[in-house]
This record gives sequence, C-alpha cells and structure tokens, in this order.
Amino acid sequence: MYWARLVSNLLSPPLLWAIMAFPIMFKEAESTEQALAWALFYGVMVCLLPLLYVVWMVKRGKITDIHMRVRQQRIRPFIVSITCTTIAWWVLRFFGAPALVNTFTLFSLAQIVVMAIITLVWQISMHAMSISGAVVAALAFFGPLWALLLLPLVVLVSLARLKLQKHTPAQVVAGLIVGVIVPVVLFSVV
Repeated sequence: MYWARLVSNLLSPPLLWAIMAFPIMFKEAESTEQALAWALFYGVMVCLLPLLYVVWMVKRGKITDIHMRVRQQRIRPFIVSITCTTIAWWVLRFFGAPALVNTFTLFSLAQIVVMAIITLVWQISMHAMSISGAVVAALAFFGPLWALLLLPLVVLVSLARLKLQKHTPAQVVAGLIVGVIVPVVLFSVV
C-alpha cells in the first residue's frame, strides 16, 4: 500500500502539472530567467494556490482529505482552480508568453473545467485524467518518444488509485478517457 500512496502523492495532478510546466517553458523561452519566471508563475497560480486552498479546507474540516474522496467537496476547489488558471492564462497572454505556453495553460484550464462539470454528476479520477493528459501533451509538445517514456506512468497511477480504493475501475477508466479526449480536441482546435 505504501507504493500506491507514494505514487499518488508524487504524481498528484498539481505536482504533475507543475513539473510539466518546466520543460514546456524552457522549450519556448528566450532565456533561462524567462522560462523560470513563466514556470514558477504557472506553478503558483495553477497548482500551488488551489492546493493551498484544499489544505486550508482540510484543516478547517470542510474537506475530509487532500484527495477529496467526497465528490461534493470537490466543487469549491474546482472553482478556485478555474479562477486561478484563468488568471494565469490571461496574465501569460498579456505579458507575451509564446503560443505553446498559452496552449499549455489553456489545456490545464480545459481539463479543470471538464472535471468540474463531470464532478457535478459523477466522480472520476483526477489522477488518471492528469497522467493520461500529460502523455498526450508530451506527444503534442515533444514528440512520440517522450509520450512513450511517460506511458508506463499511466498504468502505475491507475493501479495506485485502485489499490488505495480511491476510485472504482470505471472511475479510473473514465479519467483516462477524459485525459486523452480533452487535449486531443483542444490541440486539434488551437
């Protein structure tokens, strides 16, 4: 069970997206300073602030645990995430971030919005959605080799969520499907 908890924590959606921001920003930035500034801004707005909100809500007893097993407890954190990510997207656009940086931020926003909508009626695995979305993003931004290197993590994260009994198999599969469909649709439109 230890391995599953470790995998779930290390590859949690906020941490995964924050890590992904660095190679994407470095790919597009004109300087190391610019890449670090964009990646850190993205990480704070899209990942850290919503995560701090969840931690605060757990400490107040409004959310039972950081992984938000209770579907209804996910609504407010999704609103915070959507707000922060929207602000990040507009700020990055305003300051002239390259198209790829804006596309990655828009990808994050689309994933969060779709998850929030689904959460109104059902709970699917955000972990599974994030890791499968990361594979599609790696394919789109860096090519098939990087996507293939990340592919085993999809299986690992899925098994971890099932081992921890955080989701049913249907919820994990639905997360994987949404994680693939949202970026494929977004990247084909943008």
